[in-house]
Amino acid sequence: MDRFSYKAGAARIEFGRGMLSRTGEVMSDLGCKRAVVLATEPQRQSAQDLADALGPLAAGLYAGAVMHTPVDVTETALAYCREVKADCLIALGGGSTTGLGKALAYRSDMTLIAVPTTYAGSEVTPILGQTEKGLKTTLKDNRVLPSAVIYDPALSDTLPLGMSVVSGLNAMAHAAEALYAQDRNPVSSMLAVEGIAAMKSGLRRIADDPAAPAGRDSALYGAWLCGTVLGQVGMALHHKICHTLGGSFNMPHAETHAVMLPHTVGFNARAVPDQLEPISQIFGDEPGPGLFGYCKSLGAPTSLQQLGFRQADLDRAADIASGNPYWNPRQIDRDGLRAMLQDAFDGAEPPRGGC
Repeated sequence: MDRFSYKAGAARIEFGRGMLSRTGEVMSDLGCKRAVVLATEPQRQSAQDLADALGPLAAGLYAGAVMHTPVDVTETALAYCREVKADCLIALGGGSTTGLGKALAYRSDMTLIAVPTTYAGSEVTPILGQTEKGLKTTLKDNRVLPSAVIYDPALSDTLPLGMSVVSGLNAMAHAAEALYAQDRNPVSSMLAVEGIAAMKSGLRRIADDPAAPAGRDSALYGAWLCGTVLGQVGMALHHKICHTLGGSFNMPHAETHAVMLPHTVGFNARAVPDQLEPISQIFGDEPGPGLFGYCKSLGAPTSLQQLGFRQADLDRAADIASGNPYWNPRQIDRDGLRAMLQDAFDGAEPPRGGC
């Protein structure tokens, strides 16, 4: 696991410390000559450093990526890329930057290379979530898949502990939902279990010693697996709730996933206990309470109230999420969602018995 190259379909995976230095080589192998490096404003300097290292292969830098991939930001970035005649996008950062890269790839013929610096895992999914006029919608299209992903664990060595934890739990949610996905299969379930276990181990090590390379390596490996499995199967209740809270209430993406994970998994455990048995084995308890205790032990946020969500918005959130639900193994009803959201708001442990 220390260092490897892997190719699945059209995607090229480069994993290992120091792999960032191969970005220019990957570009050339893909036939690209003019790249725009994408980033958020806080990561502008890192993006500039990469652009400088690319030399004549860098056509420009756009550091305007923001959370939830607003369509107007994408349109501004697309105009810039066309102005500098880019044929390649290099998304350096977390889910916000990856999302912008996907949105641009979807609207153009530019090649996308992802260089993740967090553990979101979205860089290996054909899923794009976009926000416009207060609503977040998702689409699934292979055009948004990066042609290459460069995983360099060293890029996450300085990721703050809090962000490391919620980013990793965001990725873990992808794999948890894969265990009960409508279109799951033995291979996707195997990847999901391996991804959850690697992420659990990695985050535990990071929480104990944020500077330990072994923890960072394990978490990034887990992120790759968790994202890969989400790209192979459908989403259910967890992602519907998080998309509702993020797109309609502008809640922080990774933190919201971290808070909701124990509650959505606990909700579905009542319907599919056998499919969620691997989570019980990994965390040593019922799925919902086991995940809740683990998240709490890492210092992750455990309530929507902590994140600034308002009690007065719980009814509207339940209405939106139940109005056009994704497929889910347990029937989704408005009252059940409202009760689950109340528990998440209060930071209460999910009910035992999957109730």
